Amino acid sequence: AMDRVRPLLTYRHLTQLPDDGKRYEILEGDLVVSPSPNRTHQRCVWRLIAFFQQVENRGYGQGYAAPFDVVFDDFTVTEPDVFFIRTDRLSIVTESHVQGPPDLIVEVLSPSTRIRDQEIKAHLYAHFGVDTYWVVDPDIKTLTIYQLAPEGYEMLASFNGEQVVHSALFPDVALTVSDIFRG
Repeated sequence: AMDRVRPLLTYRHLTQLPDDGKRYEILEGDLVVSPSPNRTHQRCVWRLIAFFQQVENRGYGQGYAAPFDVVFDDFTVTEPDVFFIRTDRLSIVTESHVQGPPDLIVEVLSPSTRIRDQEIKAHLYAHFGVDTYWVVDPDIKTLTIYQLAPEGYEMLASFNGEQVVHSALFPDVALTVSDIFRG
């Protein structure tokens, strides 16, 4: 029997979807819908935004938070929780979306998106050349840093508690992990 051809959704389809508070993303042509995040998730995002405001104030680049589309190609469009683009690459930002890979993406895990963030999105972000991927896990209060290598992401380290995270992208702005989870 002939294989049924799966219809691929594109960014144009995404722009037609309702603004109903849910997160709509296209992962390799498949529409993926997430419920609005819970309180804990949003508090972590809030703290991360405060951190990236410091990074921005030092002139390193710009931070963004969902909902704002990152269009990797016509069939892969995500709304990362928080992401950062270096000053010298800000030309990829348009009024409606980001065209191409941010320098750093942060996803805060939640029960409904955990597998997707850790497996599918990690694969796609590596494929499209996102240099640094941070995964924040509110359940165990960790921040895990992945760095792009020729074969995909390599886990650099997982941080928790009072440990301090530094990044080559903004060397003199440090993040204490426990600050992300302060409730």
